[in-house]
Amino acid sequence: MADPTSRSVLPGDPGVVWQPWGDYSDVLLDRAQPGIARVAINRPHKRNAFRPRTVVELCDAFTRIRDDSSIGVVLFTGVGPADDGGYAFCAGGDQSVRGDGGYLDEDGLPRLNVLDLQRIIRSLPKVVIALVAGYAIGGGQVLHLLCDLSLAAENAVFGQTGPRVGSFDGGFGAGYLARVVGQRKAREIWFLCRRYGAEEARQMGLINAIVPLHKLEAEGVRWAQEVLQHSPTAIRCLKASFNAETDGLAGIQELAGQATHLFYRTDEGQEGRNAFLEKRDPDFSASPWLP
Repeated sequence: MADPTSRSVLPGDPGVVWQPWGDYSDVLLDRAQPGIARVAINRPHKRNAFRPRTVVELCDAFTRIRDDSSIGVVLFTGVGPADDGGYAFCAGGDQSVRGDGGYLDEDGLPRLNVLDLQRIIRSLPKVVIALVAGYAIGGGQVLHLLCDLSLAAENAVFGQTGPRVGSFDGGFGAGYLARVVGQRKAREIWFLCRRYGAEEARQMGLINAIVPLHKLEAEGVRWAQEVLQHSPTAIRCLKASFNAETDGLAGIQELAGQATHLFYRTDEGQEGRNAFLEKRDPDFSASPWLP
C-alpha cells in the first residue's frame, strides 16, 4: 500500500512506497522496493516542458540510477495535474526560454542538452517505462519514444510541433520514429503536426497498452515487477541488442561493451588480467576453442 506521506505524481494508489531520492527543482526522483525508480518532470504549470535546468537534473537523475546496481526498472513520467486540471508527460522544450541558438540556461547560454538526455535514456542498462498521462508533444514525444516500453492513460495525446515552431529532431525523433511506426506514418506525424489519441498511438505501435488514468502508475509498477523477475544480464544485453540494430556503430559499441562486461567475469578473462599483474605469461590452456 502507498505511503500517504510520499510525494504524489499521478492520481491513484501506485501500490508501492516511494522514498524521495535526490533534491532537484524541476524533477522528482524516488525509489521503491524492490528495485524500481521513478523520475518525474515537475513543471506541471508548463505542461512539463523542459528548460536546460530540467534536462541537467534529468541527466543527473538517470546517471544516479545507472550507477545503482539495486535498480532495474525506471518509471518515467510527468507530475499532474496542473492547477487547471491538465495533464502532460512532457510538452517538449519550453519555448519561453528558447533563444536564437537553443534554450537559454541561467547564464544565457543557448543549449540543446536534451540530446545528451536522449542518449543516456537510450543506453541506460535498465528498462525505462514511460507513463504517459496527457500530452507527449514535440520533444516530449521523442523522450517517450526512446523509452523501452510505454503505457498511456486514456487521456494521452501524442504528436509533433517542430515545423510549426521552427524546429525539428532529425536524429532519434525522425529516424527511430520511422523504425517504430513506418516511414509513411512518421512523415505524416512530422509534416502534418497532427495530434493522436491513445488508441491511435496503440494501433501504430507507438505505445504498448492503454490504462485508466488512476491506474496508470500502479500498472507501471506491475510491469516493472514482472521485468525484475528476470535475468538482469539478459535484459541489459537484450536492450543493447535492440539498440545495435538501429544505432549504427554506437549501438554496436554498446552491445560489445556488454559482451566485454561478461567476458571480464570469466576464468579466461581473469587469467589474462592476473598474468599481467603477476608479470608472467598467461595460461589459457583450460579454455577450449569451442565450435
